[in-house]
Amino acid sequence: MAGLHWRVCSTAEAMTACPPALHRFFRSASSFSSVAQKETSNRVSGSSGAQSPPIHFAGQRNSRALSTAPGGYMSTGRWGNKNATRYLITGACGQVGQELLPYMRARFGSRNVIASDVRSAPRHMLDGGPFNYLDVTQYDQLARVVLEHGVDAIVHLAAMLPAAGEKSPQLALQVNNAGTANVLELARLNSLRVFCPSSIAVFGPSTPKQLAPDETAMRPSTAYGISKVHMELLGEYYHRKFGVDFRSLRYPGVISSEAMPGGGATDYAVEMFRHAAHIHSTNSTNKTDSTHNTASTAGTYPYRCFLRADATLPMMYMPDLLRATVSLLEAPSRSLSRRTYNVAALSVSPSELAAVIKREVPTFDAVYEPDFRQQIAESWPQHVDDSIARRDWNWTHEFGLEDMAQDMLARLRDSSQQRRR
Repeated sequence: MAGLHWRVCSTAEAMTACPPALHRFFRSASSFSSVAQKETSNRVSGSSGAQSPPIHFAGQRNSRALSTAPGGYMSTGRWGNKNATRYLITGACGQVGQELLPYMRARFGSRNVIASDVRSAPRHMLDGGPFNYLDVTQYDQLARVVLEHGVDAIVHLAAMLPAAGEKSPQLALQVNNAGTANVLELARLNSLRVFCPSSIAVFGPSTPKQLAPDETAMRPSTAYGISKVHMELLGEYYHRKFGVDFRSLRYPGVISSEAMPGGGATDYAVEMFRHAAHIHSTNSTNKTDSTHNTASTAGTYPYRCFLRADATLPMMYMPDLLRATVSLLEAPSRSLSRRTYNVAALSVSPSELAAVIKREVPTFDAVYEPDFRQQIAESWPQHVDDSIARRDWNWTHEFGLEDMAQDMLARLRDSSQQRRR
């Protein structure tokens, strides 16, 4: 940090000195500062005893804004392509974030995609590009990161998922609703674009079970679902009233070979694959041992599924979900007939998925012991209608059940072999 100096300058000086990407931030200086003063005066010290900084900065380092070097360390330097969109991903360490982040960095450039989370980032995430600690419920933290990096668009993934949210609904509502409100208000003040994923959790028992449309009854049965309905409606309000470019997809259950289950009611699918991959790995190891003439007994213990065998739900393989997300991000505004879209790929029950896995791993088996997540699953549709997404921005999925299962198991096997080396 040697050689970096702060100086306080007026808004007019900052407008002259800073890159064009930050001009919009200083145009709203007076509104930012008034909100900051009000929030700071009302804030009491937290458990850490540290007071948060004010929301708005009028200071610049050496008359230029901060940029962030790979590895998450602050440095000054070239801004690069001033026309490139800079994205901030909140919740980057989560189930979707940890795969969407490298996908977007490969597409848009590592310095143009800033990661953030309240959790510590793994080394590969720090090495891959900018990373910031960020609690989305704290508006001033969010504003600081947006200002320092010249952010143009926020991909707001930070949220508590359904199963975790039901154990602590008050916290889920606080994190999910406050985070959304902060992102949208910051977008309003600074002309930012916003993508915030929704979920099939917005649907409820009164939603049609077959081909649930984009516009239908939404009476969710979970705190997470309620927060996502709030997000959808608030985003549409900010778009209609203030012109914020808000976009959202209702994610189905996500199947990923990289991310561990994150507390959702559809996580059984990932757990099934990981159980099968473990069995395959154990059996393969034992087959190479001359003292074993038969397959390992690891294949004799079944996976215990927390849903009923016939609990059909919409699912999507992560590669399709990543493509859907970036496709909507890049879709021209004129092609969008709505702000929130259903997206679909496949619908499958636990027993159907188990049968496909068993064809690949014959010693795999499953038993069904429904818990509280069965009630959550029963409130969701079995199939959703995504025809509007397919019409408006040419959405189409690539992976069906069979090829998804084969690819998922192959990835898990490769990962297991690499760990053993």
